[in-house]
Amino acid sequence: MEKSLYRDAGVDLDKANELVKRIQPLVRSTFHSGVITDIGGFGGLYSVNCNELKHPVLVSSTDGVGTKLKIAFWADIHHTVGIDLVAMCVNDIVVQGARPLFFLDYLAMGSLNLDRVEKIIAGIVAGCKEANCSLIGGETAEMPDFYRADEYDMAGFGVGLVDNCDIIDGSTIRPGFRLIGLASSGLHSNGYSLVRRIVLDQLKLPPDHVIPECGRTLADELLKPTRIYVEPVLRTMRKHAIAGMAHITGGGFWDNIPRILPKGCQAVIHRGTWEVPPIFGFLQRNGGIPDEEMYHVFNNGIGLILVIEPGISQEVILLLNAMGQKAYSIGEIVARESGAPPVRLV
Repeated sequence: MEKSLYRDAGVDLDKANELVKRIQPLVRSTFHSGVITDIGGFGGLYSVNCNELKHPVLVSSTDGVGTKLKIAFWADIHHTVGIDLVAMCVNDIVVQGARPLFFLDYLAMGSLNLDRVEKIIAGIVAGCKEANCSLIGGETAEMPDFYRADEYDMAGFGVGLVDNCDIIDGSTIRPGFRLIGLASSGLHSNGYSLVRRIVLDQLKLPPDHVIPECGRTLADELLKPTRIYVEPVLRTMRKHAIAGMAHITGGGFWDNIPRILPKGCQAVIHRGTWEVPPIFGFLQRNGGIPDEEMYHVFNNGIGLILVIEPGISQEVILLLNAMGQKAYSIGEIVARESGAPPVRLV
């Protein structure tokens, strides 16, 4: 009988072991004192110091990068999507007032390309460092016949910590409170199915096409990593009370802001109060996207929204700007009339 080897079926275990050796120094560079295990074990161990918290609560989040990965394949650029992966999870954690502790990743592909995976992991490491959390484990799965040889998918898992009394859930939001918008870096990681339809299918543009108003190639613009808001938000929380926060991801303004609003409140957003990156205008013009659809699919330049008491709005904006995070006063909370939508753009 002819011998059957795993390698012949498309899975190279020697490559997998080599990958672990390559990425160990990268992963270890994210470790904090709470990390107990090195990578390569069956699970990641993390010691949680709760001495300063009366009622510690763990906050978890999981997400992926979506079809933005198709842009990475198209452009053959892979060092930024790992940052997106971390950002999509830790931004969801910090909006609840929690500090991210650790992160894990899952990466699946048709064929294990060591150089490509190392770039992806380097992006995840960069994101973890920016969020000040530790990458304590993950899984890389080689799955021939399930994925194309040059394609992959990824998912991330993050855990944070907050005292129960400090959880931010929007329950204290009242009419008169102000909305502070934190600038996005661009498209972040949402709406890429529509982006690809416009750019690749309709316009049929190559990755090196330069968008004049953006001042960069299409590949560079579309693969800008999602901004990580952890440090600016946590520093702001140390000085000012935040009543609510919304991470503007899939669903845009219409779907994300209502998630934190009490039933009797409406968020009024004033158009023109912030700088909209030119990529959004480029897509709207070339794709014929209606205004309402733009605010339902994309962040339009605002990646995260803070809801605060009116008397501190200017101080919060100045503080965020001083940290290098552009922030704008973009609206206010008003009483919501019967039958009125939770969000209104004026």
